[in-house]
Order: sequence, then C-alpha cells, then structure tokens
Amino acid sequence: MTATELALDLTRIAAAAATEKSATNVRAFDVSDQLYITDVFLICSVTSSTQARAVQDEVEDQLRERGAKAVRREGSREGRWILLDFADIVVHVQHVEEREFYALERLWRDCPEVSVT
Repeated sequence: MTATELALDLTRIAAAAATEKSATNVRAFDVSDQLYITDVFLICSVTSSTQARAVQDEVEDQLRERGAKAVRREGSREGRWILLDFADIVVHVQHVEEREFYALERLWRDCPEVSVT
C-alpha cells in the first residue's frame, strides 16, 4: 500500500464517525496506485437520506477537528449517494440500493483493502 499515513489516519477517523451514526458495511480501499487525485476511497451504507446527512455531518465534524476540510461535496440534497472529497480520502455515503447497484467494491477489488479499525 502506498497511501500516506495522513490518509490512513483520516480514513480511520471517518470510518469511526460513520459507524457512530449507524452506517453499515464500512470498507476502504487504497486507490493511490490507480488514481493520482486521492489515496483512499471509504464506502459506507445507510438506509435513509436523513441518516446519510447525519453521517456526512459527523464525518465532516470529526475530520474538521483534525484539520481536514472537504474540498468538494456532492449529493447532499438527495441523500442517496453523498460524496465527500477531502483530497487525501474520498468518502462515499451510499443508500443501500445505490451501493448494491453501483458496486464500487467490485470496481476497486484489485486495490488493497484498508483496515478501518
């Protein structure tokens, strides 16, 4: 794995924040060898748009406390797939149905999985 220690630390913090808001199936992949724009993709599932926004808020709050600010966010209004780009990591908060349909894990299965605990 070639993800930076900062990216790995932010990933663990974001995963804990998502889990705190009851996100499920939290997984992370080191995509640094495949993409130059980020080191890690963190993916988690939610069951409602309200929960998606709660996860988004908690992840952003926890990472902001560590000095990381989202440089881009998309999907907040709909709450079905929220993308939070922190440069070093990208967090995907997906409704269960979107997660199954788009299957990001399948797209990135050749990348090493990052422990989120």
